[in-house]
Amino acid sequence: MTQIRLAHIVRHPIKSLGWQEIQRAALTQGRPLPFDRYWAVATKALGVTADVTPWQPKNRFVRGAAEGRLQAIRAEFDETTGAITLSHPECDGFSGTLPRDKAALLEWLSPLWPDTRPAPSRLVTRDEGGAFADVNQPYLAILNTATNTELGQHMGQTLSIHRWRANLWLDGLSPWAEFDLIGRTLQIGTARVKIETRITRCVATTFDPDTGAKNGDTLAALQDGWGHQDFGVYARVVGSGQIAIDDKVTLLP
Repeated sequence: MTQIRLAHIVRHPIKSLGWQEIQRAALTQGRPLPFDRYWAVATKALGVTADVTPWQPKNRFVRGAAEGRLQAIRAEFDETTGAITLSHPECDGFSGTLPRDKAALLEWLSPLWPDTRPAPSRLVTRDEGGAFADVNQPYLAILNTATNTELGQHMGQTLSIHRWRANLWLDGLSPWAEFDLIGRTLQIGTARVKIETRITRCVATTFDPDTGAKNGDTLAALQDGWGHQDFGVYARVVGSGQIAIDDKVTLLP
């Protein structure tokens, strides 16, 4: 059997505002990837004083499904200082420290957000540090590089892994084998994660993460080739530990 390894670790410090590849991370039982979707930009659809500690649906935040150009933002974040840099091919970059420079962040974001949508109103985070995920669970999104390659071949184009906004990418699985892991536990580094459910995808994945342009109907391709619109799996951290790029991934009994 081909050895499975951890190929990429990716976090998204601000929900829908850029991805960052990292070399290692400390996973904690029952928690998401540290500093993944740690902040979000709420729109006026949420309200200016609404509590964000309870989970809130994604349509109350700035998000790539509502404006594909956001998919082309890249992030560099230093969790020690709170310093963050965002870049986009259509405009000058943003550099600041969060949450101190939240007003400047909203000003930078404004030209990239359509005026037909509820306007960005405030930068929010949760007191307990929970992620602003699309689902009301502290999941990691785990994807398979072979599945991405096979879908790209079906579409006749190369698909960047960052189109999918995943956290962990695995090498060494057969295409679509991640679905067969549901209910199983994986050892990655010294951490353990349990695969729980498939991820059903949205229109944000049809936008190119390099340009923000719509250039590949991933949803139609999934439906045409495999009869569904699922890509990747959600997993829960069930054993705290350290993970790093190139760690061996073991399927536990």
